[in-house]
Formats: sequence, C-alpha cells, structure tokens
Amino acid sequence: MPFFTTRITSSTRHQITAALGALAALTLTSCGVTQANSADSGAADKTISLIVTESAPYQEPTEIARELLAEDGWELETTYVTDIVQPNQVVSQGEYDANYFQHLAYLRQFNADNGTEVEPAFSTYYQPSGIFSLQHDSFEELPDGAEISLAVDTANNGRGIKLLADHGLLEIDESVPVTELSQADIIDNPKNFQFIEIDQQSSAHTLTDVDAGFAFARLVAEAGHDVHDVALALEDDDDVRRPYTNVIAVQPGEQDSEKTRALQRAYQSPEVQEWFADYLDGAIEYNDDITIDNAQEIWAEFTAE
Repeated sequence: MPFFTTRITSSTRHQITAALGALAALTLTSCGVTQANSADSGAADKTISLIVTESAPYQEPTEIARELLAEDGWELETTYVTDIVQPNQVVSQGEYDANYFQHLAYLRQFNADNGTEVEPAFSTYYQPSGIFSLQHDSFEELPDGAEISLAVDTANNGRGIKLLADHGLLEIDESVPVTELSQADIIDNPKNFQFIEIDQQSSAHTLTDVDAGFAFARLVAEAGHDVHDVALALEDDDDVRRPYTNVIAVQPGEQDSEKTRALQRAYQSPEVQEWFADYLDGAIEYNDDITIDNAQEIWAEFTAE
C-alpha cells in the first residue's frame, strides 16, 4: 500500500533485516526516486519518505494520510517492513524523513542501546495492553506454577509484570519505572509463576500454549478473540499511557519542518481519528496529545526520567 503511482507488491517490497550490514545495500527505487535524500531537490521538495511497519494500524492510517497529503500537493513515498531495527537506523542516518512503528518507550531504549538520534514529532495512538487467558476466567483461577508469557523486548517486558503486581500476584521493586521493569525486579512470587519471554508480535497466537500472557489488545482482537472476554486485566494507568503512546519520529531538529507539519496535519486529521474509532471496535485509542509544538518538551522530560 505504498503511496506511489505504482503499487509495490509483496515481491518487490523491501524486506529489511536487523543485520546492520544490510544498511549499505538498502536502496529505494520506487517511481524513479532512488534515495529519500535525493540530490534532485526540485522534485524532492514536495516528497516525504516514510518507513512504516507492515500492519493495519500503520498501513491504513498511512493510506488515509497519503490521500490527504496529495490534496495539498505532497507525495508520500513509503517502504513497508516487518523489522523493528532498521527504521530508526535509517532515519537517524537521514535516509528517510520519518518512521512510523514505535512508542516512546521503545524509541528511548533503542536510542540508548544503539547510539541513534531519533525523536518523536507527534503521536498517533495508544495501544492498550493486558494480561489475557484462554484457559482461566480470573487471576484467582491461575494455578501455582502457572506459565505466563511476557514480551521479550526491554521496553514492553515490564508491562505484564506491573499488571500482575497491581493485582497482588507479585511483589516488585516499586521504585523501578515500568519501562525498565524486568523479572530481576520481582521481590516475591508467591504462586511461583513461570515466565516465558516471547516476541510481542506472537503474544496473541501463543495464548493457547500458556495459562496467561501479556499481549496488545489489538493483537488479541486480530486473532479473533473478544478482548474483554479473555482479559484478566487491562492497563488503566496514566503513568503507562504516555510511554506507550505511538509516534511518528524524525531526526532531531526536524519536528518543525514543513514536511513534518504536513505529516501531522494528515495523521492527526478527523479522517484518521475516525478510522481508529472504527477499527476492531476501538481496540486502539487514537491519541493526538503529542504535537510538534510540545514534542521536544515531552521528549526531554521523558528521557530525563
């Protein structure tokens, strides 16, 4: 669903891997434009290059944004990937104008781990998460030694642990923020839960294999389950909402560029808001709290925590 005159099919779509060596080979060759930062400045002035994750909450709003941008004379060039490493690498290096795939907690952790410089420009949605079970109807039913899956990535790992602690099933070090929380911060595990760390994108599909598991509500709904029927607990904490708000991100100093402002007008539009309200009966919450005007202040506060 790229926004060129010619649609990129699955056979021609870039499949970017996490290997840093692939960066040298990463080349954009859609509609005659060979690089996001092409020296052909005349054509590039109204072209925005965006690297996007390949799933509905990113692709569908991007399709809407593409049409809105075109009405204002902009061309949105997109590359779709399933990888969650390269999008920040290529934006940090200036090969793309922006990316759309991550929340604030992941971005902060990625920059710290990889020495990249990428910052949020504005927000798009907040993705509620929870502890879900296809085997049990309540936390009280979880047996001693129950197997519980958690997200393996650092940014999301603590969310499931915090939910269990909030419901009295674990004792944790309360001084550790949820974005840094891990199994090492569990002080007491009275029911001897056995934790299995898995890729977050597999969380909904592996619920059949565990007693309960942390997952994004969207993925649970996309897997065909009624979110509220299979939820043991859903996140309901303002301290969690901000770190896990999804954003479009750019290089430092590019928040106030003409391109970024055009992107914000498109993504924070009534049309995109309506799409989120309709998708999976509102399993994802549209969020426009972060804007170009306050993003740098919010980011400075968040990274100082």
